[in-house]
Amino acid sequence: MNDKDVIICRCEDLTREEVRKYIAAGYTTVEEIKRICRLGMGPCQGRTCLQLVAREIAAMTGQDLADIALPRSRPPAKGIKLGALLQGREDNE
Repeated sequence: MNDKDVIICRCEDLTREEVRKYIAAGYTTVEEIKRICRLGMGPCQGRTCLQLVAREIAAMTGQDLADIALPRSRPPAKGIKLGALLQGREDNE
């Protein structure tokens, strides 16, 4: 397998080469790359790929890996019961 064909995000089928192209184009945060190509939005919710992209950013920009912010998951602003969600309601009854 060629190094450029290495898959970074399996959910979105994003390769190392694609990630490097985004970084070279000036997208130097994980959040920016996430917005462009849906990184970390698949079933795994970025459990692996976010860290891999952060490593690519560090390697290509010379930043310290510890200084690269990873997106935070955001819980819903208002909790709702699963049954209400399934029925398409917003109330919590």
